[in-house]
Amino acid sequence: MNKVLRLPDRKSVKTADTWDLSTLCKDEQDWEVQFKKLEKLISGFEKFRGKLGDGPKVLAACLKFDADFDRIAENVGGYASLRSTEDQTENSAQAMIARFHNLATKASQAAAYIRPELLGLPEAKLQEYLAAKELKAWKLVLERIIRYKPHTLTPHEEEILAMQGEMAGAANAAFRQLLDADLKFGTLKDEKGQEVELSNSTFSKFLVSPDRKVRKAAFHQYYEQFKGHENTLAATLNGSIQKDVYYAKVRGYSSARTGAMFPDNVPASVYDNLISSVRKNLPAVHHYYDVRRRKMKLKDIHHYDTYVPILSDLEVKRTWNQAVKLVMESLRPLGSEYCSVLEEGLLGRWCDRYPNKGKNSGAFSSGSYEGWPYILMNYKEDVFNDVFTLTHEAGHSMHTWHSAKHQPYQYYGYVIFVAEVASTFNEMLLSHHLIQQAKDDRQRAYLINREIDDIRGTVIRQTMFAEFEKITHEMAEAGEPLTVKSFRATYRELLDAYFGPNFAIDEELSLECFRIPHFYRAFYVYKYATGLSAAVALSRKVLNGGPADLAAYLNFLKGGCSKDPLDLLRDAGVDMEKPEPVATTLAHFNKLVEELDELL
Repeated sequence: MNKVLRLPDRKSVKTADTWDLSTLCKDEQDWEVQFKKLEKLISGFEKFRGKLGDGPKVLAACLKFDADFDRIAENVGGYASLRSTEDQTENSAQAMIARFHNLATKASQAAAYIRPELLGLPEAKLQEYLAAKELKAWKLVLERIIRYKPHTLTPHEEEILAMQGEMAGAANAAFRQLLDADLKFGTLKDEKGQEVELSNSTFSKFLVSPDRKVRKAAFHQYYEQFKGHENTLAATLNGSIQKDVYYAKVRGYSSARTGAMFPDNVPASVYDNLISSVRKNLPAVHHYYDVRRRKMKLKDIHHYDTYVPILSDLEVKRTWNQAVKLVMESLRPLGSEYCSVLEEGLLGRWCDRYPNKGKNSGAFSSGSYEGWPYILMNYKEDVFNDVFTLTHEAGHSMHTWHSAKHQPYQYYGYVIFVAEVASTFNEMLLSHHLIQQAKDDRQRAYLINREIDDIRGTVIRQTMFAEFEKITHEMAEAGEPLTVKSFRATYRELLDAYFGPNFAIDEELSLECFRIPHFYRAFYVYKYATGLSAAVALSRKVLNGGPADLAAYLNFLKGGCSKDPLDLLRDAGVDMEKPEPVATTLAHFNKLVEELDELL
């Protein structure tokens, strides 16, 4: 009988393979001391209530107190959160995170008056504050708050809107319950003849099966459930879209999309340029599907044929140290400081490296102003993609490291619009390095195909999603009914355009619009596409340019949120208000497709 491989208990994991959280709190006893300090500080917010109009010194003191509170809370909350991911069955860590969430709620309530009280001041007073030397360090903070004045209602109206929070989330809650709990997809035999339960998580595994009959059966069986619940799903999606439209109207935005993009100060032209640039370059995507069809020796290509690798995975085992070495070799273009800091962190104790029983799945980077930029991994030596995951999370961590080192606390936290640039930039450098070092045509083809599918999944697919969100919200704003028929017709038109005339689109695929969780957080997915487009353009500049291009990119990493995201990227060398960055990415995509066609 074969021995069953089991994950180790947390206490059995070698200390050297775990992260050292002492840069946040020395231990649980220190965490308790810091927690109690925060509890006492909460009452300090009250001394500024009703006094924010008393002069710049008072407001500066209030903003500093708020930031100082947040700095301590970041360490306390970060420590509790990371400890809770180590083993989700460990009671003391779960209790710590629950206690912190309770404290954070109380602090949020205590500080809730600051923004509305500030925005309630006369315009002359606000302009006085913007010019005051005492508030120089907080000028951008104030400017960003004041931007919201036209979209902020009276205190009573704001209170009413706040009370609607749970109701506003009802459509999403119903969708999640249906998707994650109530939909039952039955079982299916895999390519080994083993009966396996079909679910949201196993569906993706079936789609990479080398047996086409298995892929096809999984596709049709999976979507049968969505067909059976399409009216309910159309109602929940419509409810979410109507909520977006309602809040945009109430707050005085010209559209739901404008309201969603307002916090990042990103104009709609960026969104529209993304869609138009991808649309212009769709022939290259269609060419890739034809290459895939021919190399897989298929008469016609269906959606369930687009995820299985054209070539089987590379059989390579890499230890943690070997993976780190490979990542560092690929990142050499970023200079000695970047590489030495990161290497020390990855070989040291920034990372929680391997799976253990009860550990949080997946991977993430969790940075803070005072602590190390920690990385959670579930590294497996025989999974090639884990090396890409490592360099991706390392990109986030080094973004945090640079921002925290070069910005004051109030300006170090970068926004999501730019967050994916640093991480996918690192993936581009790793892919470039591996392709350059490939030992034979087959290995090179495998790596090129992997990069093609990354761009296809992140830029092309997410742009199609973004266009669907744009169209359906505009329909709602125009008073057009959003029904099963209109949703599916809209999505089908997009499928025809994005997959091309020679792609066999199954009727069920139009039901896909009812299973995408991102659609309940509208106007977010476009950031994935713009982020990767910026990363590709910047990586080309750093690889092919000189010291000035590298300096511009490193300055972007140092920028935090000291400027609006578009300005940070513009300074780095990419203007996302113009079509060139997306066009550069898609030209790179086309070049990769041409090379893959030649190699296979």
